[in-house]
Amino acid sequence: MISVENLQKSFGGQQLFDGVSFMIGPKERIGLVGRNGHGKTTLFRMILGEIPADDGAIIIPKNYRIGVVRQTLNFTEETVLKEGMKELPADKRHHHWEVEKVLAGLGYAANDMQRHPQEFSGGFQIRLNLAKAIVAEPDLLLLDEPTNYLDITSIRWVETFLIKWPHEVMLITHDRSFMDQVVTHVVGIHRKKVRKITGDTQKYYAHIAQDEEIYEKTRQNDERRQKEIQQFITRFRAKARLANLVQSRIKSIQKMEKKNKLEELKTLSFAFRDKPFRGKNVLRAEHLSFSYDQHKPLIDDLSFVLNTGDRICVVGKNGRGKTTLLKILAGKLHPDKGKLAYNPNIDFGFFEQTNIQTLDPSRTVAEEIGYASADISTQRARDICGAMMFEGDAAFKKIAILSGGEKSRVLLGKILAVPVNLLILDEPTNHLDMDSCDALLNALDNFSGTIIIVTHNEMFLHALADRLLVFQTGGVSLFEGGYQQFLDKEGWCEEQNENSSTEGVDTLAHTGKLSKKDNRKMRSEIIIQKSRKLKPIEVKIEKIEAGIEDCEDKLNHLNHELVKASRLKDGGQIAILSKDIHQYQLEVDRLFAELEKLYDDKDQTESYYESRLKDLLSTL
Repeated sequence: MISVENLQKSFGGQQLFDGVSFMIGPKERIGLVGRNGHGKTTLFRMILGEIPADDGAIIIPKNYRIGVVRQTLNFTEETVLKEGMKELPADKRHHHWEVEKVLAGLGYAANDMQRHPQEFSGGFQIRLNLAKAIVAEPDLLLLDEPTNYLDITSIRWVETFLIKWPHEVMLITHDRSFMDQVVTHVVGIHRKKVRKITGDTQKYYAHIAQDEEIYEKTRQNDERRQKEIQQFITRFRAKARLANLVQSRIKSIQKMEKKNKLEELKTLSFAFRDKPFRGKNVLRAEHLSFSYDQHKPLIDDLSFVLNTGDRICVVGKNGRGKTTLLKILAGKLHPDKGKLAYNPNIDFGFFEQTNIQTLDPSRTVAEEIGYASADISTQRARDICGAMMFEGDAAFKKIAILSGGEKSRVLLGKILAVPVNLLILDEPTNHLDMDSCDALLNALDNFSGTIIIVTHNEMFLHALADRLLVFQTGGVSLFEGGYQQFLDKEGWCEEQNENSSTEGVDTLAHTGKLSKKDNRKMRSEIIIQKSRKLKPIEVKIEKIEAGIEDCEDKLNHLNHELVKASRLKDGGQIAILSKDIHQYQLEVDRLFAELEKLYDDKDQTESYYESRLKDLLSTL
């Protein structure tokens, strides 16, 4: 258990922490959230003892081991396996199989174990550091953006691994879906304070929003009350017979706490410029093939049609060809075989991480965005700068001094400057914090055009995808359906051994006629799967319906009390009851919104399994 007590920390006159206190309890998996620059990584370094506190203390038990994934690379062994084994506990010094299991989960192949660490890309070297931290079996594992450089199957493996981790975990990640799957608690840095809650990020942000709404309403009520008291004092100060009442009010106004208006926090907020498009098809890809090595084609005989309004997500392990495919679709590479036909009325925006090299280091942020389109006015360029969090003088920063994350925001800003009807995006969430990822997802959701996006972020996949281009061991193929349908029907090859009992049903159901016995067996398996999927949804529905009923009962009681207070003209009680009624009404609205989504999930799940049962009838 670690205890953080009354922590204070400032850098260069900017205060990060003001009296921060919280505890990390046994077996807690904590997600650390907060905006970029608000101190998440600083807090990690303070726990590690690398940065001293200005005041307060971090109390760590004796012999408590802390493991951390370093971004710095320092390898001394001649093979990946030996490098990983360096960090094994003393009593497991020769347990190479444990290291091999972790490395395999992070995407290393069997023949990679004997290769030198320096032979791998920077992303795979970071994975080796992650493996070393995991096999060391620390009491607390600190992970700062562990999903960076990981592909989707590795992210899912790490997610499962951390859920089973027997000790404490504290992680920073921009991937909200990953965090919500892993954590038991959220610690949020907000306005120089820290709040810890049990649950996921949705619950945390709901608490923050509710607290700030109550604070602001209370502040406004206090200001109004102070104004009324001051008016009374001014009006009756000279009247001797009211001297006692005036003095009483002077004392009460002196005791009232001054609440300052909450500072408006900067947040990424933007929308893509839509260009109208009335055609049916955006592009047609016919028999595309491409390879850097003739013996190992990345793309082989791929054909698909991109329709207007499609949201196609490109998914798969790293190195399989996802970025290459996007470069072909964007015209940056030419296929070895096949052809690509675009509708002539298409204008697209292309986002790729390596495109930061195309930014002119001598220009300012505003100039670079202004050069993106001939019709961009100076004011419009400044507006886009503000939307990308380059407000005021920050718009005049030179590109040369920007961080990688800031340059990524400039690239997004350049796409915002141009009217487009097709977005081609390669991992746009890299270098964005969680709030910025939410803003990007909202902007994509509201974009009326067509989207092709490479992402490993499962929240984006669940929210956006209506079709998938899937890179698996057998090559690339088009999947007609959303991401959850893909997981239910096909799934990732790397996970099939773990889920063989449930993954083979669809395939078997289409291999031909089945005996009645086999058909009954498969029908039983589908019904069991359906029940497993529906049960947690139904439990949540029941819980939320009970919550709505409870809130409505309390609202009825409060409304009854409000009528009584109104008759008695009890202003103070009326204010309290009105605030309580407002909060319960907000909670009822929130619960109904959540209930509506759950019923949609229930309907989709039932429809999917009924379709599978119907398909099974054709095999009789």
